[in-house]
Amino acid sequence: MIPYGRQSIDADDIAAVARALQSDYLTTGPMVEAFEQAFAEAVGAKYAVAVSHGTAALHLAMLVAGIGSGDRVVTSPNTFLASANCAAMVGAIPDFVDIEPNSQNMDPAALRAQWKPDVKAVVAVDYAGRPANMPEISEIAHSRGAIVIEDACHALGSRFQVNGKTYSVGGHSWADITTYSFHPVKTITSGEGGMLVTNNKAFADRARLLRSHGIVRDPDAMIGFGRLSAASSGSWVYEMQELGFNYRLSDLHCALGRNQLLKLEKFTSRRREIVNDYNNAFRDLEYLNTPEIDVTSFTSDFSLEPDTISWHLYTLQIDFTALQITRAEVMQKLRDKGIVTQVLYVPVYWQPWYEKTYGYKVGKCPQAESCYGKSLSLPLFYDLGTKDLKQVIDTISGLCAPILG
Repeated sequence: MIPYGRQSIDADDIAAVARALQSDYLTTGPMVEAFEQAFAEAVGAKYAVAVSHGTAALHLAMLVAGIGSGDRVVTSPNTFLASANCAAMVGAIPDFVDIEPNSQNMDPAALRAQWKPDVKAVVAVDYAGRPANMPEISEIAHSRGAIVIEDACHALGSRFQVNGKTYSVGGHSWADITTYSFHPVKTITSGEGGMLVTNNKAFADRARLLRSHGIVRDPDAMIGFGRLSAASSGSWVYEMQELGFNYRLSDLHCALGRNQLLKLEKFTSRRREIVNDYNNAFRDLEYLNTPEIDVTSFTSDFSLEPDTISWHLYTLQIDFTALQITRAEVMQKLRDKGIVTQVLYVPVYWQPWYEKTYGYKVGKCPQAESCYGKSLSLPLFYDLGTKDLKQVIDTISGLCAPILG
């Protein structure tokens, strides 16, 4: 079977993990800081905090930003659950604004039109690796005193342009915090894992505290029992200053992640090649819309170029009704040919828990719902070879040909 996404692990990755296994530390060791430093440098941020998964990064982002009960957090409905769940996890109200049909990212016009006084944070998702319009989203949110968190779990390695200058996702001032995931289907993997990056030292320091039970071991930072007894008691003394979590990432995971990071440009380049091949094959097929970058649609305040996107997903928009076939039938026909596809995503507020808890109903975000009804994500990963890629293209084209004549 050709999966819709998978990791790419080579001998260098295995050797990096083996070295970590043979070292003195399997966790809480020097490889964690080494991965953090390398990652911060790669994206252009001052601080990076490695955590156990992308959801942990989003949860900690809420906590360090001071989001809590009574606050409203606005995000896109076209995302994985964690982008919104992180708000509910701190007692805030997750809310949603519609998306732009072309980018499938948060629509700044919808954000501006639907702004509520209790919004304290905006979580802007970079769907499929394409950066959201961070300058405009930032202007709307920051001018109203809200925090901006960029959920870049799809977008490691992506860049965008503002007034002719290029900025890396994670390395710009329009987001206060940016989060990443290293799940195996992402561009690089650490097995499981995530990263929080920021230019705010206080945010980074508190994220490190909360990822490890809220524990402080430095005597100079102690405030109570530890401060009074550290001098006479020795190195075993520690203080729990906040109620934290076990969100640490082990040295084994960090060794793999750090080695994968060295191949980021190679991985993103191959993904762009595959996207280009798909687009060239499907662009002229009726009832299919490809994820193109229309450079004529941007202003100088925000623009993208095709060679600055680190594609995580390849999502077609297919008019199944016009083709007189259901999405489930298409997916089964593809599976019968050895091709696994995926639907990403069901609008978050359609989930039963969100309807029960917040009363959200179908119709809240019409563009997101329309995109969901037509979405189908095809295989996209570094090791997708020429033969398998041709099989996917020929099979999709063959399904359309009899119907389109």
